[in-house]
Amino acid sequence: MGNLKLILLGLNRQSNNDFEVIISEDDINPETQSYLSSNSSKYKFPILHNYQNEDLGFRKNMMLNRAILTANTDMLVFIDGDCIPHKHFAKEYIKEKDSDQMLVGRRVMLGSKISGRIQREESLTPLNLFSLLLSDSTKVKDGIYSPSLPLTNTIRGLVGCNWGIKKKHLIAINGYDEDYITAGVGEDNDVEWRLELNGVTKKSMKNRAIVYHIYHKRSYTEDIILSNMAMWKNKQRLGDVICLNGIKKIDHK
Repeated sequence: MGNLKLILLGLNRQSNNDFEVIISEDDINPETQSYLSSNSSKYKFPILHNYQNEDLGFRKNMMLNRAILTANTDMLVFIDGDCIPHKHFAKEYIKEKDSDQMLVGRRVMLGSKISGRIQREESLTPLNLFSLLLSDSTKVKDGIYSPSLPLTNTIRGLVGCNWGIKKKHLIAINGYDEDYITAGVGEDNDVEWRLELNGVTKKSMKNRAIVYHIYHKRSYTEDIILSNMAMWKNKQRLGDVICLNGIKKIDHK
């Protein structure tokens, strides 16, 4: 709940507030429901809330698919529940609302000390370049806001915690593949591969759309990554642009 308050605080200070927020949780959390019921009116944007009817464990892709269906806008932007957006995050994606590309941003990896301070104080004041440079954070260069002068022309792969795309492109590939029920690989590698297979190209949002990843211990093991990678490689071999276990459940004939 603490991280959600920080994310909503980050969204509430956006330089452009012309958006809706969809919270899609892969569990049941009465505390979240109670907080939103009591506090939604203090935010500058409408909040929609999806959650599981029963806690099935890691079902991120299922809940991302629900978010796609819930969205009322043509452009969708995804962040994770451990990522705080920069104050111009929404503005930069809104500039690209007519784009037909995958819009891929990056993240600053906050260290444990500065993350702890932000969480304790429930303040985003430490999220400035000077404090970050003096902190235990990494990938700080990715946190330099430079919309007019890109610091690199390299276009890197999609990270699921910071990217945007037209809703129609996700519908065309049947959304996220719900076969992935463990973290590590699936909600980013797989969807990027299928979108590219369907002719969608990438555009970098680096140093424009920035998020700050709150430190936490990794929740998955190397064995889980290898298992998911093997599943993904098999899906690549089969070459299905449209995933079978996505927004719609498709029988494989």
